[in-house]
Parts: sequence; C-alpha cells; structure tokens
Amino acid sequence: MSTSVRSVRSRRRVTSTLVALSLTLGTAGLVAAAAPAAYAADASEVVAKLPISSYSAMVVDSARERVYIADKRSYYYNDKGQVLVYTFQGQQVGTLTGASPVTGLALSADGATLYAGERESIAAYDTGTLQLTGRTPAYSDTCGRELAFSGGKQWHTRANAYYQSECAYAVHDLDSVSGGTYNVTGWNVTGRMLLEAGAGAQNRLFMGQVRNEKATDPALTSFDTSGENPVRGDSRRFADAEGKGGLDLKDLAVSADGTRLAVADAAHGTRLLNSGDLLDAPTSYQPLPEGAVSTAVAFSGDGTYIARGASATGSTPDLLIQPADPANGTTPLEFAYEGDLDGNRVVPRGLEWSADGSRLFALTTNAAGGAFWLHIIQPPAAQYDARFTGGLTSTPGQAVVGEPVGIRGRLELDGPAPAEPVRIAAVRTDADGTRKLAAADVAADGTFTVLDVPARVGESTYTLSFLGDLTHRPAEDVSLTVSVAKAPSALTLTAPAEASKSAGLEITGKLTAQGPALPAGITLGVQRSDRLGTGTLTSVAVAADGTFRINDLPRVRGSVTYTVSYAGDEVHAASTAEATVWVRR
Repeated sequence: MSTSVRSVRSRRRVTSTLVALSLTLGTAGLVAAAAPAAYAADASEVVAKLPISSYSAMVVDSARERVYIADKRSYYYNDKGQVLVYTFQGQQVGTLTGASPVTGLALSADGATLYAGERESIAAYDTGTLQLTGRTPAYSDTCGRELAFSGGKQWHTRANAYYQSECAYAVHDLDSVSGGTYNVTGWNVTGRMLLEAGAGAQNRLFMGQVRNEKATDPALTSFDTSGENPVRGDSRRFADAEGKGGLDLKDLAVSADGTRLAVADAAHGTRLLNSGDLLDAPTSYQPLPEGAVSTAVAFSGDGTYIARGASATGSTPDLLIQPADPANGTTPLEFAYEGDLDGNRVVPRGLEWSADGSRLFALTTNAAGGAFWLHIIQPPAAQYDARFTGGLTSTPGQAVVGEPVGIRGRLELDGPAPAEPVRIAAVRTDADGTRKLAAADVAADGTFTVLDVPARVGESTYTLSFLGDLTHRPAEDVSLTVSVAKAPSALTLTAPAEASKSAGLEITGKLTAQGPALPAGITLGVQRSDRLGTGTLTSVAVAADGTFRINDLPRVRGSVTYTVSYAGDEVHAASTAEATVWVRR
C-alpha cells in the first residue's frame, strides 16, 4: 500500500512581519510561516499526501491510534467512496470501501465502532479488525450525511433532494440509529446542517445550520440526547436588527469540559459561546490574522489547546494552535501552508485532536480543492515559567521629546533555551493615550532594549509584556514611568569684535534644536545693553534653515551687548545667547 510521508522538526519563527521559510528535506520541502510577537518552540510535524481527490469527514480513534478520513467519490452515481485508515505516524494501514459515496464519519463512545454515512445506509465497522459489521438501511441521501454519536445513539442528517444542485437549500432532517433501529426525529432545517457531539458534550448534540439563499440568518441549536427522543435546548441566531451579521458556519467544537462551544464562522472568525445558553463567552479569542477566513476549529481532549484553521493566501497563517483558555495571552503557534507539498489551506471540518492532546490532525487542500494532505502535529507538551528580573531602566538619564529613549530590562526563562530569541511587546501610555511600540528582541543573556521616540512632554509610562509561547507561560507585565522634558534648543551668534557707531553693525546667527523640527515663522527677541541702559530692539525672523541677521546702529560708543532669545514652544525649550561689540566713533 503506497503512501507518501514526510517527517520534520520545524521551528516556526514568530516575527512582526510574516516570512515564508522553505525547509529542504531531501527531495521534499515544507513552507512554514512566521507570526507576530514571540518565538514558538519546536513542534514535530508529519505530512502525508493522501491518495484522494475529494474529502467529507475525519475522525480520530485515540485508543487504537488510528485516523479515519472519508473520500466521498461522488462524481458518478455508481461511484463508491472509501475511508482511508492512517496511523498516528502518518502511515496508511487500511482502506474501507463503501457501497456508495461516503459522506460522514462518527465513532461510538467506546471507540469500538466506526460509523460511515452512505447514500442508502449507515455502515458500521469494527475498529479493531477494520471489518464491516453491518449496514443499517436509511432514507436515501444524495447530498451527503453529517454523522455524530451522542447519548448512545448514532445521529445523522438526511436531505430531501433529488439533485446535487438542490442540496444547498433543501430541507435536511435529523435522524438517529440505536441498536440497529432507524428513527426519524422530525427535527429539520432549510439547508445543510453540521453536527457536533464532542467528548465534553455529555449527552448533548449541537446542530448548526449552514447559510444558504433561503436561510441568511442561520441558527445554532443544542439537543439533549439522554432520552429516547432528542429534546431541543437553547437556540441562537446572530444577525442584527438590520439582518447583518448572520452566521456563516464552517465548523463546531465542544471544549473538553463541555462548557464552551467554538464556532468557525467564515464571516466573523472564531466565535466562543457558552455551551449551555449559546451566548457569547465572557472572553473571546483574538481575531484571526488579517486575510484569514475561518474554516475549522477543534479543542484538544485534555483541555489544553484549541486549534483554529483558516483559508489564507501567501504567508498569512492557515492554522493557529494556542491555549484553550482565551484569557491566556500566549502567542499562538502559527502555520502557513503554501505550496504543492503541503496544500494551501485547512479544509472545513479539517481539524481533530487525539484524546490526550499530544497530536493535532489537520487536513489541507490545494487551491483547486482536488488534492489533500494530512498533517500530524505534536505541540510541545511542557510549559515553563518566565519572568522579568532586575527592574527596568531608561537611557538617556533625561528623556526629551522627539529623541530616542531606550527602556532596558532582562527576561528570565525557565526550561530549555529557545533556538531563536523571543520578543518583548511594549506600549507607551501618555496624555494622548496608549500606543503600541515595536517589539524588541531578547538577547541570549535575556537582556533587551525597547526603543521609542516620545511624542509629547510629560510623563510616559512604558508597559512591557512577554506573551509566552507554547513552551513558556506569559510573564507578569512590568512598567516604568519616564519624565519627558522639552527638547533643548540653542542659539549661536557671530558678531564683529569692533564696529563703527556711524556705520553700524551686523550680527548673524543660527537657531538649532533637538527633537521635532522647529516650526516655520519663528521670531527672536533682541535686547541691546549699553551705558545708557537696556532696550528692546525689533524682533528678528528666523529663516527656514534656522539662520537670522541682526542689523543695528549703536547709540553710544564703548561696550554694547546684544542678547538674543528664543521663547520656545510646546516641545522645545527656550534658549538665549549674547554677543558683545566694542563700538568706536
């Protein structure tokens, strides 16, 4: 049995600008993406090219370490679909051939039986022997069945359509099989429906309606499956009063503890809901990267991680792996799939975890949707503490507006040293509000310098964060308040040592300043002091290059002192300069 498998150890470097890295592995290559704000630890990845040209479902049998992938194969009426069987190492070990197109998969609660949806039946396979154990006749379905196992029953969808062209908006019913007996529940929706009954669902089945031309505000619904018949629970729609914001459902996932429902919404991103009332959870996940459209979502069975799949182009990530707790600010591990060896995007409903959370199974496809790859990813299992030590300092000693300031500190990381430096995120808060600064690299000894150019006079507070990665937990933020002064200015004067009282004199000069550029239209004050006293002369204009000229006819002989002054502005300090001239007859 032929299969193409590549095993790599790929390090995803996380940077503020995404850069595609081509890792050459013999004759195979892997395109990895980078992501903002941190460096992710090593993650093992196996990639298997699948011998299929269509896809409908994937389930994972953790007890026997098998992955089942359904190849629909419905190009012609007599086509027979198949279920590919892979190990957790990416090797194909079996193929289950259906009686017709195979369009849905579900495992029994004990994992002993694999159910596969077919056009006229629901097939059951022994997962230990991979042998067919029977087929339960079902109402004919030309559109493809969704399958789920909940409350001791196998649930599936059924479409009332004769042709594929009708499937998107045809009425779809929810039916079940228990003990070989087929049951029609009477529940239905217009258009396709997705079913979800994860390990944490506890006798609950979630149904999501797929958007179509007859249902522009689709619904999510939960059912209690503990009894003989399903009992509908809470339901929710998402459009506002103007009909905008309707759900564009691509996938559903229940958290390991059963309290949260994650929704892959192509129009919104990842929605996180309370599984009980389907209202928004108190804290949501950060948005997907710009340009990434949500396609899939899955919680790890141990409650540690959530994986979020997407369709994106170029180096924009197609897959994010991050802590399941949305309040945990750890930077996600991000993957961008871009090329003929890995696919271009994560397919809808294309993510599944092993029960212990040690492996993520991600299915990708190419741009045309006719080739598929299985990615088996092992995120780092351990996480270590991180902390800022020694406090923060700033240089120079006196910060001035418009001039660089360095905020220096040190980050300490427990556990293994990262192969690439991590990064420190920083914000500046002043009277104008809060502004995000460029992240700073951390050197091998843990030291770093955050650079900034303060924009206004007064106090600026710098708050620094290490958001963590999949190996290190976030560090507690640290802050430093810096007093920012006005930028210094300076006047230089060039005057003759002696001048004639009758011929007059000319003094030239230049005004310079640090920080922001001096504004146009500056005038300088000029005073003249001699033995008759001090008087104010006509102010002098400063040219665009900062130069100026003072012309005067002294009123007495002897020593005459000229004092030139710049009053300053909101960001520049005042300055003065003097020149003394000996005046002859």
